[in-house]
Amino acid sequence: MLRRSPSDAQVMPKIGPYTLPSNVLLAPMAGVTDRAFRALCRRFGAGLAASEMLTAEVRLWNTPKSRRRMDHSGEPSPRVVQIAGYDPQMMAEAARRNVDAGAQIIDINMGCPAKKVCNRLAGSALMQDEALVARILHAVVRAVAVPVMLKTRTGWDRNNKNGMQIAKTAEDCGIQALAIHGRTRADMYQGNAEHESVAAIKSTVKIPVFANGDIDSPEKARDILAQTGCDGVMIGRAAQGRPWIFDEVNFFLATGELRGVLALEKVRDIMRAHLEDLYALYGDETGVRVARKHLSWYFRQHPGQEVLRNRLVTIETPREQLSTLLEHFDTGVHCTA
Repeated sequence: MLRRSPSDAQVMPKIGPYTLPSNVLLAPMAGVTDRAFRALCRRFGAGLAASEMLTAEVRLWNTPKSRRRMDHSGEPSPRVVQIAGYDPQMMAEAARRNVDAGAQIIDINMGCPAKKVCNRLAGSALMQDEALVARILHAVVRAVAVPVMLKTRTGWDRNNKNGMQIAKTAEDCGIQALAIHGRTRADMYQGNAEHESVAAIKSTVKIPVFANGDIDSPEKARDILAQTGCDGVMIGRAAQGRPWIFDEVNFFLATGELRGVLALEKVRDIMRAHLEDLYALYGDETGVRVARKHLSWYFRQHPGQEVLRNRLVTIETPREQLSTLLEHFDTGVHCTA
């Protein structure tokens, strides 16, 4: 495949004062994009990596889970905190406190379809009330001196696709970037994401827009960028067990060529470093439990490794979990990435 000429190079998007190093972003995912995983994806070239969703109810922050989600020590700039809530003043206060704690960009979640979030009229449930959306966006933007982003969906359901109107409202309120998941809230994660609506939204606003939903390969990223005219893409579930997808997509967009298969030793080193970071972040007991789901995702891509995967997710100590993993690689068992 022919390489692109320098004139074909993409201009990297800018959010407030920050020019992103890549237009391929990590989507925030509750229970997944903790500090260890964000750092890993940034090392592989993710242009931005927002925190897991943090509730705007400040009274709930005094828990180990919330404190970990607010800890951005050692993360590269710009540091992004995603907040979710239904009350404009609570959202504004949550934004202020996170900026005081080191957040450089605030991301407002109006895209999460989970029932426990929507039942509190937060996340994508807010798309049912455009007036409330405007009040929240207005309050948060005016509460902080840093850029504010918005992550949303194409609408509440297929009969109420008001993503375009919300995007216009967001731009009018001073939101500086949008991420649009190509599904409605009613779609959850079912079926295929449709990006025609994302393209229509992009055509109506001047701020950067990032397309999200079912972007699981370099070719898909290229096609959706071309289809939507968006400034970048946001990758979520496809990065689980495959954090190097950001390097693959960046390389393909820059050169038109696909990366070769990742060497077995590289896969081993990535997994080892990730597990060690998880143990350090969570402590031994919780670290082992959190590592189990990441190990399941890593091995999901490698048929024939079910016995090992099932063993790894039942081990109780970091030392045994890590040594069992490394013994697997030392035996020379094939594991293609």
